[in-house]
Amino acid sequence: MSDERTPEAMASAMRSIEAAFLLDERGATLAGASEVWLVRHGDCYEDIADEDPPLSAMGREQARRLAERVNRLPYAAVYASPLRRALETARAITSDVRVDERLVEIHTELEDGHVQPAESSDVVLERMRAAVVEAVAVHPGRRVILVGHGVAILGYLCDVLRLEFGALRFLPYYTSVSIVRALGGRHMVGSLGDVAHLEAVPDGA
Repeated sequence: MSDERTPEAMASAMRSIEAAFLLDERGATLAGASEVWLVRHGDCYEDIADEDPPLSAMGREQARRLAERVNRLPYAAVYASPLRRALETARAITSDVRVDERLVEIHTELEDGHVQPAESSDVVLERMRAAVVEAVAVHPGRRVILVGHGVAILGYLCDVLRLEFGALRFLPYYTSVSIVRALGGRHMVGSLGDVAHLEAVPDGA
């Protein structure tokens, strides 16, 4: 075995890889990096009767569980799309919500029962990138919560992963948490669509 492949050298190399992905040796976000939680709003489609619907009963329960999870951790700010379903989800976490128009869902049209995009992916990514970059700049090295919408969040995650818009065969579920770590010009995906807070607790647990 050469000196270059000593256990100590291998350990140092692995720590360097972790740091490149903005992780420390415990798997937490690297000191100095920001942690952006991209959260999809709660369900709003039960008995829907409005183009800008509020949360359904199920959505309110999802938002309540999300809030319990988020409020166990320190965070600097909560941002939300101005649409009711996103605002109500954010306000379940805190009353101090900062509205950001850039977090709205991709504009769509309904054709023959199918949702079709009516906004270019470039425009969506430009506004989502700007919203994230600004939140990180305002709260460097902190955790920030951005409550938005499924396709816009998915598009941004594809961008960070360097995939074509829509290439990721994944749709964030209601109140799911996807984490992006940011430091300088580096942005790294930490998790995708985590819904641990929605898991049912077995009887007697």
